[in-house]
This record gives sequence, structure tokens and C-alpha cells, in this order.
Amino acid sequence: MRDYLLTLCVTAAVTYLLTGPVRKFAIATGAMPEIRARDVHREPTPRLGGIAMFFGLCTGLLVADHLQNLNSVFELSNEPRALLSGAALIWLIGVLDDKFELDALIKLGAQMISAGVMVMQGLTILWLPIPGVGTVALTKGQGTLLTVALVVLTINAVNFVDGLDGLAAGMVCIAAAAFFLYGYRLWYGYTIEAAAPATLFAAILMGMCLGFLPHNMHPARIFMGDSGSMLIGLILAASAISITGQVDPDVLKLFEGSTREATHAALPVFIPLVLPLTIIAIPMADLVLAIVRRTWNGQSPFAADRGHLHHRLLEIGHSHSRAVLIMYFWSALIAFGTLAYSVHSTSMWIVLVVVFLSAIGLVLLLLPRFTPRTPRWAESFVPPRYRRRRAGRSAARADAGPDAVAVATAVGEPAEERVPVPAGVNGATAIGHRSRFTDRRKAGTPS
Repeated sequence: MRDYLLTLCVTAAVTYLLTGPVRKFAIATGAMPEIRARDVHREPTPRLGGIAMFFGLCTGLLVADHLQNLNSVFELSNEPRALLSGAALIWLIGVLDDKFELDALIKLGAQMISAGVMVMQGLTILWLPIPGVGTVALTKGQGTLLTVALVVLTINAVNFVDGLDGLAAGMVCIAAAAFFLYGYRLWYGYTIEAAAPATLFAAILMGMCLGFLPHNMHPARIFMGDSGSMLIGLILAASAISITGQVDPDVLKLFEGSTREATHAALPVFIPLVLPLTIIAIPMADLVLAIVRRTWNGQSPFAADRGHLHHRLLEIGHSHSRAVLIMYFWSALIAFGTLAYSVHSTSMWIVLVVVFLSAIGLVLLLLPRFTPRTPRWAESFVPPRYRRRRAGRSAARADAGPDAVAVATAVGEPAEERVPVPAGVNGATAIGHRSRFTDRRKAGTPS
């Protein structure tokens, strides 16, 4: 565990430190597309955050290769090299798309080729454990098709959900954490070496997302772009593919004891079929709904719109930050609920806790205008909108004049809860229209 945590921390540190220079590089190269109709941010924001995330991936693999307890992953398996090859290809296509806006079919072809590159190097589904049937061996063609389909679906699911600041990185980080715990349990608890590559991939993926999130939380200073969303989607799919079909039932001693005991023992074999789907359940549901919606309206399935789940949360009145947190909540509930069930499937408490948390989630969805207030002693740790209104604010707003009230109402929050926003804020933190900015022309310049 110490080596995994060291790899995670190094990956997060490299990603975090590189994101700032990458942001300057994106601005210098003009990788700042204009605001589109489906976008929710107000100012052009640089992309290419995937560059920092890719170098974080390379650093994580390099560090793991030099650690004593993780070096065997590279010696006994070719899967890390397969992952790096496929990730490099999909990352390069993503960088070109962030800069030049490639066609959707070109990106789809690149996703399939990246999956094929990983399959050629051994990262593929060999067999499937199916409840009630047993272990079903797959032919080479079947394994290749299933692997490519899983990679393409996961990449596009993550790409589709990347619509709010910090949403995709946070949800994938939650998914990677659940998958890391599951893979580590198989590797350490059952001494199954085949689960070590997937555990390593999940740890590195967590580091990439955690290192990028401070720059990407609302208001975002940089976006990961397709170079980042497709990259983390591919790594998440590779983790699922690596562990699915690699668990040996004989090692788990499934068929000892009664039928009920054998079924309970077989859960670690069956869960890999379900866990990847539950981890990306929210992005996958968004993907399916988007395809159905666009096809029903006579549009291309790849045509962008504002009908995603996170857009719906904004439409019913939730703020940007709260919409992201709600998506985090449901992703964590589904992923960790499934993980807990795989450990204690006979415990009724797990089901009751999941039902209780689901009820809380539904209440949060129905109260978009409710803004909780924190105690006085905790106000320094939360955003200003969750703090109690002080007497000094009203006097400050009275001195600021009606312009501050107009800015407050423009962002959808009560004017009495907002402080005046200076006109000189920059980048993604700007609020309101460009006409509110100060005139930057030099003194004496004719109008």
C-alpha cells in the first residue's frame, strides 16, 4: 500500500505542477476556443490540460517501475506498456482536437485504433465469468470486439460528462478510488498477482485527477479538453479490462462447502462484470440518453447540445458547484455501494444504508434553492455563499451602488448575499459581459 500511495502522490504532484505551465502554453498557442452555445462558462478558457495529465501518467509508471514491490508488474506483464501505447495515441489525437477541432468520426476511429493497439499487446478480455453459467472462454475475435467496445463506450461516456468545471475529473477519481480498493483486495487479500496491473492503473488515475482538480474546480482556470477526457476514459477502461477475466476461480476455492458459500465466494469473480458499469453508471446513462435524444430529434449522435444531466441540474435551479457535488454524490453512492456489496453481500445493513443515502440524494435534487448556512467557527473553510450575512456587507453594498446588485443578479444569486465584484478580474473568473470590463486603452487614445 505504501508503494501505491507513493506512486499516487508523485503522479498528483507532477500533474499539479505541470498544469500551470501548460495553461500558459495553451494561451500562447491559441488553444482557447470561443464560447459555444452549449457551454456554461462565460469567458474563453484554455484547454490542453490533458498534456499535464499525460506526463503525470508517464511519471507514475516510471516511479512504479523503480519500486521494489511494484516492479514485478512490469516484469511479469506487458499490460503497462500496452496502456502507455494506447494512451499516447489517444492523447495525441486529443491534443490535435483541442487545437484544431477534429471531426467526430476521426476521433471515433482513433479510439478504436487505440483499443486495438492495447489488444495487440495483450491487454484484452480473455474470458468472462457469468453467474449461473460459469467461466466462458472467448475467442480472439470475440475478446477483441468486446475490448474495443468497452474502451470506446467508456471514453465517450467520460467525454460526454465533461461539461462542468471539475465534473469529469472528480467522477473519474471517485471511480478510480472504488476500483483501486477492489483491485487491492484481490491482489492483497486473495494474493492474485493478475490484479496488480489494474490496481496500479487505478492508483495512477487517481493521482492524475487529484493533481488536475485544483486547477479545474469552479471557476476553472484550465480545461482538460479531449486530450484529458479521452485519456482518463481509456485508463479507466484499461483497469476494468485488465482485471476482468484474470481472476482464477481455483485460487479463490469457490466450490468448497455448500452452494450458498460457493456463490458468496464467487462474488469477487462476478463483480468485475458489474463494477466497471456501476463506476461509470452516471456517465454511461448520460451517453445513452444523449444518443436517444439526438436520434429522436433527427440529429447526429455526435451533435453537441445542452441536454446532458449536468445541464438539467442547472436548469432546475442548482448552482454550478452544487450540480457538480450532486453528480459526485450519485457516482460515489453507486460505485462504493457495489464495492461494499461485493465484500459483505449477506449484510442487510448495506442495502439499508444505500437506500437511506439515495433518499438524501433525492431530497437534494428537489431543493435547488436551499442554501445551507455553516456555523460561525467553520465559515473560513467554506465558500462565501454558505456564510452567514454580516452587517458590514450591507453597508459595503450600499456604497457600491446599483452596479453590484446587477452583477449579483446576473449570476443567479440573491443580491443581498453577494459582495461587489471588481471589474478587473481575469480569465475564467470573470463574471458578466465583456462590456462591464474597464476600458484598457491607453490614456489619450482617441475613441
